[in-house]
Amino acid sequence: MNIDLNGHKGLRLWMHTLTDIVRSRDFNLTSRQLALLLRIYLKPPPHTVRGLAKALNVSKPVITRAVDTLSALGLVKRTRDDADKRNVLIGRTVKGAVFLTDFADKMETAHHTEENENV
Repeated sequence: MNIDLNGHKGLRLWMHTLTDIVRSRDFNLTSRQLALLLRIYLKPPPHTVRGLAKALNVSKPVITRAVDTLSALGLVKRTRDDADKRNVLIGRTVKGAVFLTDFADKMETAHHTEENENV
């Protein structure tokens, strides 16, 4: 079966962006970790493990493992909820914001590269 995906601009954009990320050697995030990171930064807080698990339709241990990795890298932080000490809130960090800004810049560059290749 031969399926031509070259016409899918979004896939080529994603390929160029991920290639730049891999070459940069900054962080080696899984797609799950990246999806979680984007959700934390693009959706308004507060973010809890329970809420993130529900939003991504995965188990709480899956979120906990991803947060462990992202936290160890300094891309997110954990804090206790002042209103309910049983809850742990997952928050943003400067390092995480810088990483995602760089990621967005790489996507912009990939988009312009893609446009120039099609001219």
